[in-house]
Amino acid sequence: MMQFKTKTLKNIKLLTLLFFFGIIAVNAQKVKIDGVAVVVGKNIVLDSDIDKFKEEVKVRSEGKIEISDCEMLEELMQQKLLAHHAVIDSVVVTKSQIDDRVNRSIGYFTQEYGSEEKMIKAYGFNSLTDMKEELGRVQKENLLINGEQEKLTESVDITPEEVRVYYNGLKEKNELPEFPAEIELAQLVLRAEPTKEETERVIAKLNQIKNQVEKDGASFRLKAIINSTDPSVAKNGGNLGVITKETQFIKEFKEVAFSLDEGQISEPFKSIFGYHIILLHKIKGQGREVSHILMQPEISDDKLSETKAEVEKLRKEILENKITFEDAVKKYSEDDETKNNGGILMNPYSGETTWELTRMDPELYGRVNDLKKGEITEPFYDETRGGEKMYKVILMRNRTDTHTAELVNDYVKVQQLALAKKKEETIAKWSKEKISDTYIKLNSDFKKCTFKKDWKKENK
Repeated sequence: MMQFKTKTLKNIKLLTLLFFFGIIAVNAQKVKIDGVAVVVGKNIVLDSDIDKFKEEVKVRSEGKIEISDCEMLEELMQQKLLAHHAVIDSVVVTKSQIDDRVNRSIGYFTQEYGSEEKMIKAYGFNSLTDMKEELGRVQKENLLINGEQEKLTESVDITPEEVRVYYNGLKEKNELPEFPAEIELAQLVLRAEPTKEETERVIAKLNQIKNQVEKDGASFRLKAIINSTDPSVAKNGGNLGVITKETQFIKEFKEVAFSLDEGQISEPFKSIFGYHIILLHKIKGQGREVSHILMQPEISDDKLSETKAEVEKLRKEILENKITFEDAVKKYSEDDETKNNGGILMNPYSGETTWELTRMDPELYGRVNDLKKGEITEPFYDETRGGEKMYKVILMRNRTDTHTAELVNDYVKVQQLALAKKKEETIAKWSKEKISDTYIKLNSDFKKCTFKKDWKKENK
Protein backbone atom coordinates (compact mmCIF):
# COMPACT_ATOMS: atom_id res chain seq x y z
CA MET A 1 0.00 0.00 0.00
CA MET A 2 1.33 3.45 -0.91
CA GLN A 3 2.19 5.45 2.19
CA PHE A 4 2.25 9.25 2.40
CA LYS A 5 1.92 12.08 4.88
CA THR A 6 -1.01 14.46 4.59
CA LYS A 7 -3.18 16.54 6.88
CA THR A 8 -6.22 14.54 5.77
CA LEU A 9 -6.30 11.15 7.50
CA LYS A 10 -9.72 10.01 6.38
CA ASN A 11 -8.48 7.76 3.58
CA ILE A 12 -5.78 6.24 5.78
CA LYS A 13 -8.32 5.39 8.45
CA LEU A 14 -10.58 3.68 5.97
CA LEU A 15 -7.76 1.74 4.35
CA THR A 16 -6.45 0.69 7.74
CA LEU A 17 -9.90 -0.45 8.78
CA LEU A 18 -10.35 -2.55 5.66
CA PHE A 19 -6.86 -4.01 6.00
CA PHE A 20 -7.60 -5.35 9.47
CA PHE A 21 -11.29 -6.14 9.06
CA GLY A 22 -10.89 -9.85 8.44
CA ILE A 23 -8.52 -10.38 11.33
CA ILE A 24 -10.17 -8.32 14.01
CA ALA A 25 -13.66 -9.60 13.42
CA VAL A 26 -12.47 -13.04 14.55
CA ASN A 27 -11.23 -11.63 17.83
CA ALA A 28 -14.33 -9.52 18.26
CA GLN A 29 -16.57 -12.55 18.34
CA LYS A 30 -14.57 -14.08 21.18
CA VAL A 31 -14.86 -11.29 23.71
CA LYS A 32 -17.70 -10.56 26.05
CA ILE A 33 -20.54 -8.93 24.13
CA ASP A 34 -21.21 -5.74 26.02
CA GLY A 35 -23.96 -4.29 23.89
CA VAL A 36 -25.08 -3.54 20.35
CA ALA A 37 -23.88 -0.14 19.20
CA VAL A 38 -25.93 -0.02 16.01
CA VAL A 39 -28.03 -2.12 13.67
CA VAL A 40 -27.64 -1.42 9.94
CA GLY A 41 -30.08 -3.43 7.87
CA LYS A 42 -29.51 -6.97 9.06
CA ASN A 43 -25.97 -6.26 10.31
CA ILE A 44 -24.84 -5.21 13.78
CA VAL A 45 -21.84 -3.44 15.28
CA LEU A 46 -20.95 -4.34 18.87
CA ASP A 47 -19.50 -1.96 21.43
CA SER A 48 -16.56 -4.35 21.65
CA ASP A 49 -15.98 -4.07 17.88
CA ILE A 50 -15.38 -0.35 18.25
CA ASP A 51 -12.73 -0.85 20.93
CA LYS A 52 -10.99 -3.60 18.95
CA PHE A 53 -10.82 -1.60 15.74
CA LYS A 54 -9.62 1.53 17.54
CA GLU A 55 -6.76 -0.41 19.09
CA GLU A 56 -5.76 -1.93 15.75
CA VAL A 57 -5.82 1.46 14.03
CA LYS A 58 -3.53 2.77 16.76
CA VAL A 59 -1.12 -0.15 16.34
CA ARG A 60 -1.22 -0.02 12.53
CA SER A 61 -0.50 3.73 12.44
CA GLU A 62 2.17 3.47 15.15
CA GLY A 63 0.15 5.86 17.30
CA LYS A 64 -0.02 8.56 14.63
CA ILE A 65 -3.76 8.31 14.08
CA GLU A 66 -6.20 9.18 16.84
CA ILE A 67 -9.81 8.24 16.21
CA SER A 68 -12.80 8.66 18.51
CA ASP A 69 -15.50 6.11 19.25
CA CYS A 70 -17.93 8.11 17.11
CA GLU A 71 -15.54 8.28 14.16
CA MET A 72 -14.83 4.57 14.35
CA LEU A 73 -18.53 3.74 14.60
CA GLU A 74 -19.23 5.75 11.45
CA GLU A 75 -16.51 3.88 9.58
CA LEU A 76 -18.00 0.58 10.73
CA MET A 77 -21.55 1.65 9.83
CA GLN A 78 -20.33 2.48 6.33
CA GLN A 79 -18.97 -1.06 5.92
CA LYS A 80 -22.18 -2.61 7.23
CA LEU A 81 -24.22 -0.46 4.85
CA LEU A 82 -22.16 -1.70 1.90
CA ALA A 83 -22.47 -5.32 3.05
CA HIS A 84 -26.24 -5.02 3.51
CA HIS A 85 -26.85 -3.59 0.04
CA ALA A 86 -24.40 -6.00 -1.59
CA VAL A 87 -26.88 -8.76 -0.70
CA ILE A 88 -29.82 -6.70 -1.99
CA ASP A 89 -27.90 -5.96 -5.22
CA SER A 90 -27.07 -9.67 -5.69
CA VAL A 91 -23.29 -9.30 -5.50
CA VAL A 92 -21.93 -12.78 -6.18
CA VAL A 93 -19.45 -14.32 -3.74
CA THR A 94 -18.28 -17.86 -4.51
CA LYS A 95 -17.19 -20.56 -2.09
CA SER A 96 -13.80 -20.77 -3.82
CA GLN A 97 -13.22 -17.04 -3.20
CA ILE A 98 -14.07 -17.45 0.47
CA ASP A 99 -11.96 -20.60 0.84
CA ASP A 100 -8.97 -18.94 -0.81
CA ARG A 101 -9.08 -16.02 1.61
CA VAL A 102 -9.64 -18.27 4.61
CA ASN A 103 -6.71 -20.51 3.69
CA ARG A 104 -4.43 -17.50 3.18
CA SER A 105 -5.50 -16.12 6.56
CA ILE A 106 -4.89 -19.48 8.26
CA GLY A 107 -1.47 -19.66 6.61
CA TYR A 108 -0.59 -16.16 7.80
CA PHE A 109 -1.79 -16.81 11.36
CA THR A 110 -0.04 -20.20 11.53
CA GLN A 111 3.24 -18.62 10.50
CA GLU A 112 2.75 -15.82 13.03
CA TYR A 113 2.08 -18.18 15.96
CA GLY A 114 4.32 -21.06 14.90
CA SER A 115 1.70 -23.82 14.73
CA GLU A 116 -2.00 -24.38 14.14
CA GLU A 117 -2.48 -25.43 17.77
CA LYS A 118 -1.00 -22.19 19.12
CA MET A 119 -3.00 -20.16 16.61
CA ILE A 120 -6.30 -21.83 17.57
CA LYS A 121 -5.57 -21.32 21.27
CA ALA A 122 -4.57 -17.67 20.75
CA TYR A 123 -7.88 -16.86 19.07
CA GLY A 124 -9.96 -18.81 21.55
CA PHE A 125 -11.44 -21.42 19.23
CA ASN A 126 -12.09 -25.06 20.06
CA SER A 127 -10.86 -26.41 16.72
CA LEU A 128 -9.51 -25.46 13.31
CA THR A 129 -12.96 -26.20 11.86
CA ASP A 130 -14.59 -23.67 14.20
CA MET A 131 -12.01 -21.04 13.31
CA LYS A 132 -12.42 -21.63 9.58
CA GLU A 133 -16.19 -21.34 9.90
CA GLU A 134 -15.89 -17.97 11.63
CA LEU A 135 -13.24 -16.74 9.19
CA GLY A 136 -15.48 -17.83 6.34
CA ARG A 137 -18.29 -15.64 7.65
CA VAL A 138 -15.96 -12.68 8.01
CA GLN A 139 -14.35 -13.10 4.61
CA LYS A 140 -17.72 -13.49 2.93
CA GLU A 141 -18.73 -10.10 4.32
CA ASN A 142 -15.40 -8.61 3.17
CA LEU A 143 -15.99 -9.93 -0.34
CA LEU A 144 -19.52 -8.54 -0.36
CA ILE A 145 -18.19 -5.12 0.67
CA ASN A 146 -15.47 -5.20 -2.00
CA GLY A 147 -17.94 -6.39 -4.61
CA GLU A 148 -20.42 -3.61 -3.84
CA GLN A 149 -17.66 -0.97 -3.92
CA GLU A 150 -16.44 -2.26 -7.28
CA LYS A 151 -19.98 -2.29 -8.63
CA LEU A 152 -20.57 1.30 -7.53
CA THR A 153 -17.28 2.60 -8.96
CA GLU A 154 -16.70 0.39 -12.01
CA SER A 155 -17.56 3.23 -14.41
CA VAL A 156 -15.66 5.91 -12.50
CA ASP A 157 -12.72 7.26 -14.47
CA ILE A 158 -10.59 10.38 -14.30
CA THR A 159 -9.23 12.75 -16.93
CA PRO A 160 -5.80 14.45 -16.99
CA GLU A 161 -7.56 17.76 -16.35
CA GLU A 162 -9.22 16.36 -13.23
CA VAL A 163 -5.83 15.12 -12.03
CA ARG A 164 -4.37 18.60 -12.55
CA VAL A 165 -7.27 20.26 -10.69
CA TYR A 166 -6.93 17.75 -7.83
CA TYR A 167 -3.18 18.38 -7.57
CA ASN A 168 -3.55 22.16 -7.64
CA GLY A 169 -6.26 21.97 -4.99
CA LEU A 170 -3.91 20.11 -2.65
CA LYS A 171 -1.12 22.56 -3.43
CA GLU A 172 -3.27 25.61 -2.64
CA LYS A 173 -4.25 24.11 0.72
CA ASN A 174 -0.65 23.12 1.45
CA GLU A 175 -1.75 19.47 1.65
CA LEU A 176 0.45 17.89 -1.01
CA PRO A 177 1.37 14.36 0.06
CA GLU A 178 4.95 13.44 0.82
CA PHE A 179 6.06 10.31 -1.01
CA PRO A 180 8.70 8.20 0.75
CA ALA A 181 12.00 7.08 -0.74
CA GLU A 182 11.39 4.19 -3.13
CA ILE A 183 13.73 1.81 -4.88
CA GLU A 184 13.68 -0.90 -7.52
CA LEU A 185 16.02 -3.87 -7.11
CA ALA A 186 17.22 -6.80 -9.19
CA GLN A 187 19.27 -9.81 -8.14
CA LEU A 188 21.60 -12.38 -9.63
CA VAL A 189 21.78 -15.65 -7.70
CA LEU A 190 24.08 -18.66 -7.88
CA ARG A 191 23.33 -21.63 -5.64
CA ALA A 192 25.92 -23.79 -3.93
CA GLU A 193 24.72 -27.33 -4.62
CA PRO A 194 25.83 -30.43 -2.70
CA THR A 195 27.83 -33.06 -4.54
CA LYS A 196 26.12 -36.12 -5.98
CA GLU A 197 27.98 -38.28 -3.46
CA GLU A 198 26.73 -36.20 -0.51
CA THR A 199 23.13 -36.38 -1.73
CA GLU A 200 23.41 -40.16 -2.10
CA ARG A 201 24.83 -40.39 1.42
CA VAL A 202 21.81 -38.58 2.89
CA ILE A 203 19.32 -40.74 0.99
CA ALA A 204 21.15 -43.90 2.08
CA LYS A 205 21.09 -42.72 5.71
CA LEU A 206 17.33 -42.11 5.58
CA ASN A 207 16.80 -45.55 4.05
CA GLN A 208 18.89 -47.05 6.85
CA ILE A 209 16.75 -45.32 9.48
CA LYS A 210 13.60 -46.51 7.74
CA ASN A 211 14.84 -50.13 7.82
CA GLN A 212 15.93 -49.87 11.47
CA VAL A 213 12.47 -48.70 12.52
CA GLU A 214 10.52 -51.13 10.32
CA LYS A 215 12.64 -54.26 10.82
CA ASP A 216 14.48 -53.76 14.10
CA GLY A 217 11.79 -51.89 16.04
CA ALA A 218 13.93 -48.78 16.56
CA SER A 219 12.20 -45.66 17.88
CA PHE A 220 11.31 -43.23 15.08
CA ARG A 221 11.15 -40.43 17.64
CA LEU A 222 14.65 -41.15 18.93
CA LYS A 223 16.02 -41.41 15.40
CA ALA A 224 14.46 -38.04 14.63
CA ILE A 225 16.01 -36.40 17.68
CA ILE A 226 19.44 -37.76 16.77
CA ASN A 227 19.37 -37.22 13.00
CA SER A 228 16.76 -34.64 11.96
CA THR A 229 17.82 -31.11 11.08
CA ASP A 230 14.28 -29.75 11.55
CA PRO A 231 14.71 -26.96 14.18
CA SER A 232 11.54 -28.06 15.98
CA VAL A 233 12.72 -31.63 16.54
CA ALA A 234 14.08 -30.90 20.03
CA LYS A 235 10.57 -29.98 21.18
CA ASN A 236 8.40 -32.40 19.24
CA GLY A 237 10.65 -35.36 18.44
CA GLY A 238 9.69 -35.02 14.79
CA ASN A 239 5.94 -35.28 15.47
CA LEU A 240 4.09 -32.61 13.50
CA GLY A 241 0.66 -33.44 14.89
CA VAL A 242 -2.40 -33.68 12.66
CA ILE A 243 -2.23 -32.10 9.21
CA THR A 244 -4.96 -31.71 6.60
CA LYS A 245 -4.83 -30.95 2.90
CA GLU A 246 -5.46 -27.31 3.82
CA THR A 247 -2.53 -27.15 6.28
CA GLN A 248 0.14 -24.74 5.10
CA PHE A 249 2.77 -27.37 4.34
CA ILE A 250 4.68 -27.75 1.09
CA LYS A 251 2.91 -29.67 -1.66
CA GLU A 252 5.43 -32.52 -1.82
CA PHE A 253 5.09 -33.20 1.91
CA LYS A 254 1.29 -33.37 1.87
CA GLU A 255 1.22 -35.55 -1.25
CA VAL A 256 3.46 -38.13 0.41
CA ALA A 257 1.70 -37.95 3.79
CA PHE A 258 -1.72 -38.59 2.25
CA SER A 259 -0.44 -41.52 0.20
CA LEU A 260 0.59 -43.58 3.26
CA ASP A 261 -1.26 -46.18 5.30
CA GLU A 262 -1.26 -46.14 9.10
CA GLY A 263 2.13 -47.23 10.47
CA GLN A 264 3.83 -46.88 7.08
CA ILE A 265 7.08 -44.99 6.55
CA SER A 266 7.63 -43.28 3.22
CA GLU A 267 10.57 -43.61 0.89
CA PRO A 268 13.01 -40.67 1.08
CA PHE A 269 11.79 -37.69 -0.96
CA LYS A 270 13.09 -34.24 -1.76
CA SER A 271 11.60 -30.83 -0.95
CA ILE A 272 12.98 -27.29 -0.80
CA PHE A 273 14.00 -28.07 2.79
CA GLY A 274 16.10 -31.15 2.02
CA TYR A 275 15.25 -34.88 2.12
CA HIS A 276 12.52 -36.40 4.31
CA ILE A 277 10.96 -39.62 5.42
CA ILE A 278 7.45 -39.53 6.94
CA LEU A 279 5.81 -41.89 9.42
CA LEU A 280 2.01 -41.89 9.35
CA HIS A 281 0.78 -42.58 12.89
CA LYS A 282 -2.99 -42.37 12.48
CA ILE A 283 -5.68 -41.33 10.03
CA LYS A 284 -8.07 -39.00 11.84
CA GLY A 285 -11.00 -38.15 9.59
CA GLN A 286 -9.67 -35.71 7.00
CA GLY A 287 -6.41 -35.35 8.92
CA ARG A 288 -3.20 -37.33 9.20
CA GLU A 289 -1.04 -37.51 12.34
CA VAL A 290 2.56 -37.62 11.09
CA SER A 291 6.18 -37.49 12.17
CA HIS A 292 9.13 -36.83 9.89
CA ILE A 293 12.88 -36.81 9.77
CA LEU A 294 14.59 -34.12 7.71
CA MET A 295 18.20 -34.30 6.57
CA GLN A 296 20.02 -31.71 4.49
CA PRO A 297 23.07 -32.63 2.40
CA GLU A 298 26.13 -30.76 3.59
CA ILE A 299 27.87 -28.30 1.30
CA SER A 300 31.63 -28.03 1.60
CA ASP A 301 33.48 -24.78 2.20
CA ASP A 302 35.27 -25.36 -1.11
CA LYS A 303 31.94 -25.41 -2.94
CA LEU A 304 30.83 -22.22 -1.19
CA SER A 305 34.10 -20.49 -2.11
CA GLU A 306 33.75 -21.65 -5.70
CA THR A 307 30.21 -20.25 -5.92
CA LYS A 308 31.28 -16.91 -4.45
CA ALA A 309 34.15 -16.68 -6.96
CA GLU A 310 31.73 -17.28 -9.85
CA VAL A 311 29.48 -14.46 -8.65
CA GLU A 312 32.48 -12.13 -8.23
CA LYS A 313 33.54 -12.90 -11.79
CA LEU A 314 30.08 -12.13 -13.17
CA ARG A 315 29.91 -8.88 -11.18
CA LYS A 316 33.28 -7.81 -12.62
CA GLU A 317 32.12 -8.53 -16.18
CA ILE A 318 28.94 -6.51 -15.60
CA LEU A 319 30.88 -3.52 -14.23
CA GLU A 320 33.28 -3.73 -17.20
CA ASN A 321 30.28 -3.71 -19.57
CA LYS A 322 31.18 -7.11 -21.00
CA ILE A 323 27.62 -8.25 -20.28
CA THR A 324 24.51 -6.48 -19.08
CA PHE A 325 23.02 -7.29 -15.70
CA GLU A 326 19.82 -8.49 -17.39
CA ASP A 327 21.68 -10.82 -19.77
CA ALA A 328 23.80 -12.20 -16.94
CA VAL A 329 20.65 -12.97 -14.96
CA LYS A 330 18.99 -14.67 -17.91
CA LYS A 331 22.06 -16.75 -18.70
CA TYR A 332 23.42 -17.62 -15.26
CA SER A 333 21.01 -16.84 -12.39
CA GLU A 334 19.55 -19.85 -10.59
CA ASP A 335 16.59 -18.17 -8.89
CA ASP A 336 13.46 -19.42 -10.64
CA GLU A 337 11.25 -16.50 -9.57
CA THR A 338 13.47 -13.76 -11.01
CA LYS A 339 15.52 -15.45 -13.73
CA ASN A 340 13.14 -14.56 -16.56
CA ASN A 341 12.30 -10.97 -15.58
CA GLY A 342 15.77 -9.48 -15.45
CA GLY A 343 16.20 -10.40 -11.80
CA ILE A 344 13.61 -7.87 -10.63
CA LEU A 345 12.55 -8.35 -7.00
CA MET A 346 8.79 -8.05 -6.48
CA ASN A 347 7.49 -6.48 -3.29
CA PRO A 348 5.38 -9.26 -1.69
CA TYR A 349 3.24 -6.77 0.22
CA SER A 350 2.22 -4.53 -2.69
CA GLY A 351 2.76 -6.81 -5.67
CA GLU A 352 4.74 -3.99 -7.31
CA THR A 353 8.40 -3.65 -8.29
CA THR A 354 8.95 -0.70 -5.96
CA TRP A 355 9.94 -0.88 -2.30
CA GLU A 356 9.66 1.80 0.35
CA LEU A 357 13.21 2.06 1.59
CA THR A 358 12.38 2.46 5.28
CA ARG A 359 9.86 -0.41 5.27
CA MET A 360 12.20 -3.08 4.00
CA ASP A 361 13.61 -6.05 5.84
CA PRO A 362 16.40 -4.59 8.02
CA GLU A 363 19.03 -6.94 6.61
CA LEU A 364 18.20 -6.11 2.99
CA TYR A 365 17.95 -2.41 3.87
CA GLY A 366 21.47 -2.51 5.30
CA ARG A 367 22.82 -3.93 2.03
CA VAL A 368 21.17 -1.49 -0.38
CA ASN A 369 20.66 1.71 1.61
CA ASP A 370 23.88 3.37 0.40
CA LEU A 371 23.63 2.25 -3.23
CA LYS A 372 23.06 4.78 -5.98
CA LYS A 373 21.12 4.03 -9.13
CA GLY A 374 23.08 1.53 -11.26
CA GLU A 375 25.37 0.37 -8.45
CA ILE A 376 25.73 -3.28 -7.45
CA THR A 377 26.40 -4.80 -4.05
CA GLU A 378 29.43 -6.91 -3.32
CA PRO A 379 28.66 -10.65 -3.49
CA PHE A 380 27.09 -11.84 -0.24
CA TYR A 381 26.03 -15.15 1.24
CA ASP A 382 22.37 -15.96 1.77
CA GLU A 383 20.41 -18.99 2.91
CA THR A 384 16.74 -19.87 2.50
CA ARG A 385 14.47 -21.11 5.27
CA GLY A 386 14.89 -24.54 3.73
CA GLY A 387 18.67 -24.46 4.08
CA GLU A 388 19.55 -23.73 0.44
CA LYS A 389 22.87 -21.88 0.33
CA MET A 390 23.76 -19.27 -2.27
CA TYR A 391 25.71 -16.16 -3.17
CA LYS A 392 24.08 -13.18 -4.82
CA VAL A 393 24.52 -9.59 -5.88
CA ILE A 394 21.81 -6.91 -5.98
CA LEU A 395 21.50 -4.08 -8.50
CA MET A 396 19.89 -0.75 -7.64
CA ARG A 397 17.73 -0.37 -10.77
CA ASN A 398 16.10 2.87 -9.71
CA ARG A 399 15.88 5.14 -6.69
CA THR A 400 13.82 8.18 -5.71
CA ASP A 401 14.34 10.07 -2.45
CA THR A 402 11.62 11.25 -0.06
CA HIS A 403 9.92 14.25 -1.63
CA THR A 404 6.75 16.30 -1.84
CA ALA A 405 4.51 15.22 -4.70
CA GLU A 406 5.27 16.69 -8.11
CA LEU A 407 2.63 16.58 -10.84
CA VAL A 408 4.95 15.55 -13.67
CA ASN A 409 7.34 13.15 -11.95
CA ASP A 410 4.67 11.58 -9.73
CA TYR A 411 1.79 11.74 -12.18
CA VAL A 412 0.77 8.09 -11.83
CA LYS A 413 0.65 8.28 -8.04
CA VAL A 414 -1.24 11.57 -8.06
CA GLN A 415 -3.62 10.09 -10.60
CA GLN A 416 -4.23 7.11 -8.31
CA LEU A 417 -4.97 9.44 -5.38
CA ALA A 418 -7.33 11.57 -7.49
CA LEU A 419 -9.16 8.50 -8.77
CA ALA A 420 -9.45 7.09 -5.24
CA LYS A 421 -10.95 10.39 -4.06
CA LYS A 422 -13.45 10.42 -6.92
CA LYS A 423 -14.48 6.84 -6.12
CA GLU A 424 -14.79 7.75 -2.44
CA GLU A 425 -17.05 10.68 -3.37
CA THR A 426 -19.17 8.35 -5.52
CA ILE A 427 -19.62 5.93 -2.62
CA ALA A 428 -20.35 8.81 -0.23
CA LYS A 429 -23.12 10.10 -2.52
CA TRP A 430 -24.56 6.59 -2.78
CA SER A 431 -24.38 6.19 1.01
CA LYS A 432 -26.29 9.41 1.58
CA GLU A 433 -29.10 8.14 -0.62
CA LYS A 434 -29.16 4.63 0.84
CA ILE A 435 -29.09 5.70 4.50
CA SER A 436 -32.53 7.24 4.10
CA ASP A 437 -34.18 3.96 3.05
CA THR A 438 -32.14 1.52 5.18
CA TYR A 439 -33.17 0.40 8.65
CA ILE A 440 -30.70 1.93 11.11
CA LYS A 441 -31.06 1.84 14.89
CA LEU A 442 -28.44 3.54 17.05
CA ASN A 443 -27.87 2.74 20.69
CA SER A 444 -28.83 5.78 22.77
CA ASP A 445 -25.21 6.13 23.95
CA PHE A 446 -24.17 7.03 20.39
CA LYS A 447 -27.01 9.38 19.53
CA LYS A 448 -24.92 12.19 20.96
CA CYS A 449 -22.29 11.65 18.24
CA THR A 450 -21.85 14.11 15.43
CA PHE A 451 -21.59 12.14 12.19
CA LYS A 452 -20.61 13.29 8.70
CA LYS A 453 -23.64 11.49 7.29
CA ASP A 454 -27.20 11.51 8.56
CA TRP A 455 -27.09 8.12 10.31
CA LYS A 456 -29.47 9.42 13.02
CA LYS A 457 -31.92 10.52 10.30
CA GLU A 458 -32.58 13.73 12.18
CA ASN A 459 -33.41 15.51 8.94
CA LYS A 460 -36.25 13.15 8.12
